[in-house]
Amino acid sequence: MKLRYTLSAVLAALLGNTAQAAPFSLDYIGQNIVASGTVFNGTTVGGLSGIDYDSANGRYLAISDDRSALNPARYYDLSLNLAQFNKNSAPGAAGVTFNGVTNILTPSGSTFATNTVDPESMRLHNGSLFWTNEGQRATAGFQNPTVREMNLNGSYVRDFAVPTYYNPSGSVSALNAGDTGIRNNLAFESLTFSNDGKTLYTATENSLAQDDALPASVLNGSESRVLAFDSVTGNAVGEYVYTTDAVVDVPNPITNFATNGLVELLNIPGLSDSFIAVERSFSAGIPGTGNNIRLYLTSLSNASNLIGVDDLDNAPAYTSMTKELLLDLSTLTNRDGSALALDNIEAITWGETFNGNPTLILASDNNFSATQFTQFLGFEVKAVPLPAAFPLFGTVLLGLGANGLRRKRRKMA
Repeated sequence: MKLRYTLSAVLAALLGNTAQAAPFSLDYIGQNIVASGTVFNGTTVGGLSGIDYDSANGRYLAISDDRSALNPARYYDLSLNLAQFNKNSAPGAAGVTFNGVTNILTPSGSTFATNTVDPESMRLHNGSLFWTNEGQRATAGFQNPTVREMNLNGSYVRDFAVPTYYNPSGSVSALNAGDTGIRNNLAFESLTFSNDGKTLYTATENSLAQDDALPASVLNGSESRVLAFDSVTGNAVGEYVYTTDAVVDVPNPITNFATNGLVELLNIPGLSDSFIAVERSFSAGIPGTGNNIRLYLTSLSNASNLIGVDDLDNAPAYTSMTKELLLDLSTLTNRDGSALALDNIEAITWGETFNGNPTLILASDNNFSATQFTQFLGFEVKAVPLPAAFPLFGTVLLGLGANGLRRKRRKMA
C-alpha cells in the first residue's frame, strides 16, 4: 500500500494552513513477526514499546516494558533484514535477529525490583540512551513518571526535571475531585529529540487527571501533554497540548475495555518542530485484534506553550498542536488482498536504507500475551515529485537518509 500527498496539500502547508503536509510517501515493504514466548539469552522477548536506529553500527535498540516481572528491566540490540520482510499473513521472523540484551539499572547500580519501573520509550543520542518510565497509579502503589539518561551498559546518568503536577496523587481511579497527575498506563509513552538535539520531548498517552474528567473513550478524545526539556540542563522548557482521537471501534459488549492514546512521537528531519505521532486505539471483543493504528503529522509551530500550568482549566484560551492524518494502518493489506492484522504498535524509528531510500520502522508491544505477537513493519520513504522551486523537500529526505484552538472549559461534575 502507498500513501502519497498531493502537490496541493504540500502547497497548502507552505502557505500556512493548519498543518504541514509530509513531503514524502510511505511505501509498505512488509512485516516480520516474532512469536510470543520467544527466549533470547535467558530473557523472554516481548513488550517492545520503543525502538531507535543506531546508524553508526547498523543496529536497532528496542526497550522492553517488562516491569522486571519476567526478567529484569532491559533493552535489546537487534538487526533487521528488510529484504526478508514480506506481505504474507504469516511472514515468519527470518528478518529479525536479536544480538544482545542489556539490563537497565537503578541509580544505585542494581537491577530494578519487580513492579518498580515501567520502561516505555528510548532514544539514542550522543552515545547515551534516554528513556521514559511511565510510572504507576494503582492499588499496588503510586510511582512518579520519569525521564532518564543512561549509558549503553544500562548504568544511570541523570534524571530530567518532570514537573511535580505529573506525579499521581489522590484516588487510584483518577476520577475523583482533587485527583492530580498521570493516569495509570496512560503516561510517558513517547520520546524524541528535536532535529538539532537541543530539546527532548516526551508525552502522556492521555490527559492528566486534573485536565480532563475522563480519559479517551468512544465519545471523546483526550488532551495529552507534550513536555519539552532542555537536553543539556534537563529542565522543562515547554508544554503543549496534543488532542487524541476518540476510540475508533465500539467494544463488544459496550462495557468492555477500550482506549486510544498517543503512544509515540518521532521528529521529522528537515521540518522544524514537526513530528510523526502514533495513536493506538484498542477495543475489546470485536473481530480481529481490536487494534487501530494511525500515524499523524503534528506540529508545535502555532501551539501555545503552557509550561507551568498545572491544570488546563486554569489556562487562558490556548491553541493545541495541529495534526493531519499521515497513514491509517487499517488500509494496509497482505499480498492476497486480505487486511493486515495489526498488533499493539507502540514503537517507531527512522531506519536503515533500503533500495536506496530511507525507511520507517514500526514495532509492537505484545504485552507478553500468548494471543498477541511482536510485529515489525517496514516502509520505504520516498520523495514526492515536486518542482525545483521547493528545495526544502530534498533537504527532508537527505535528513532522513543521514540518520485548533481550544478554550477553557469546566470539568464534568
